[in-house]
Amino acid sequence: MPSYKFRVLLDTEQPEEIFRDIVISSNENFEIFYRAIITAFGFSGQELASFYVSNDHWDKGHEIALMDMELSESLNGPSIMRESRLADYVTGKDQKFILVYDFLRMWCFLIELVETLPESYENPTLELSVGDAPDEMSKEIDFDSDMSSMDLGNEIDDIFSDSSEDDDEFEGFENIDDMDI
Repeated sequence: MPSYKFRVLLDTEQPEEIFRDIVISSNENFEIFYRAIITAFGFSGQELASFYVSNDHWDKGHEIALMDMELSESLNGPSIMRESRLADYVTGKDQKFILVYDFLRMWCFLIELVETLPESYENPTLELSVGDAPDEMSKEIDFDSDMSSMDLGNEIDDIFSDSSEDDDEFEGFENIDDMDI
């Protein structure tokens, strides 16, 4: 089995770049990759996290979650890290992923495949470490943020939109204000 060398950049407001190059077998699952990343940056790994398959514009695509939250029974629900092999999601020579760690502090790791190696590595290996990672608790939680400015994604926007395109779906329903309760 070949191995992948990924460059993992921590998205921070610090002026210097903070990144790690990690080599991992293509046959490993995302949970092993997640643990290697968290360890390489000195984070505890005690928070929820998800990978997102990404494109050249760093858009979030399919989610690969740390654990099954059983939120969705749909076919488009998130995959689970432990059940998802890297090789199944690497579709190109410059494949990108986003890792979001700690959904309150929103640590974002931008991950890009930089090389495919012919040899197989038994364990994930930290090949290069540039910059000092901040303490994971150093990022403030913004409880006062204006929720209306957050990008909630297309699905949420579609559900709560004022669009009348989907009004036909509710044709047989009464308005709650017209009901005798």
